Amino acid sequence: MTESHAHLTVKDSNGVKVVEFSDRKILEELSIAEIGDELTRLVDENSRVKLLVSFRNVEHLSSAALGMLIKLNKQVSEAKGQLRLSDISPQIYEVFKITRLNKLFDIHETAARALASY
Repeated sequence: MTESHAHLTVKDSNGVKVVEFSDRKILEELSIAEIGDELTRLVDENSRVKLLVSFRNVEHLSSAALGMLIKLNKQVSEAKGQLRLSDISPQIYEVFKITRLNKLFDIHETAARALASY
């Protein structure tokens, strides 16, 4: 089953909620707040959620979006869930490395590899 939200597409893959962004650029604070709300709702509605966030369509990401991901990671952790990130472009991954967020998140090259890691 696939759900579409304003900024996200969510589908279920063997009990894992796979999230893809609709926007290529995640830069505007209002959009980031809405994405954060949508992801928080997913965590709240699914105890011990297994969440995979794919950046397959994303070309640009703001620092506010990184903050939203850090908050999401904390929420998932508190809900005893698991969060994986995948399909991050080399340009965006460089930002994860510079900010050392690559150490915080469980990042996989592809969604398929991330799904296999659950």
